Amino acid sequence: MPIYALGDLEPVIDSSAYIHPEAVVIGNVTIGSESSIWACAVLRGDDGVISVGNQSNIQDGAVIHTTPIYATTIGDNCTIGHLAHLEGCTIEDGALVGTASVVLHDARIQSGALVGANAVVTGGTVVPPGAMALGIPAKIREGLANQDEIRLGVESYVSRAKWFRQELRRID
Repeated sequence: MPIYALGDLEPVIDSSAYIHPEAVVIGNVTIGSESSIWACAVLRGDDGVISVGNQSNIQDGAVIHTTPIYATTIGDNCTIGHLAHLEGCTIEDGALVGTASVVLHDARIQSGALVGANAVVTGGTVVPPGAMALGIPAKIREGLANQDEIRLGVESYVSRAKWFRQELRRID
């Protein structure tokens, strides 16, 4: 798996985290316990800090970047869907960012909130706890995020990471 230092900036990855062999982690990145980074995901901490909490998953093809002004912070028990792009934003504990969505500078996805697939959360937007953000630009729909589905998805990826760590093998 390509894990790179950038000058003095070195990733800090908990020993229980799973990093897929084709994911890329660069620079000022911290990844917490039992979190997972999947194939073709890129976490590039060059301009600032990227922090991924415990038991969070960054799915295939996601791009996590940062800015010199805004860190990118992903809390505990979060799901970042396939092909999502996060840049200089905060994703609080238990939130879900859906497939191919974009969350931009200084946006905050609060605990238990959900960003729908293909949504664009523009800079400075706050998605309240338990709300859904849908569309381009995202519109907020209060209280509609299904907490049980978010939790089950996180549990699935914690389990899947353990399985992949034990049994993934290249056969070519």
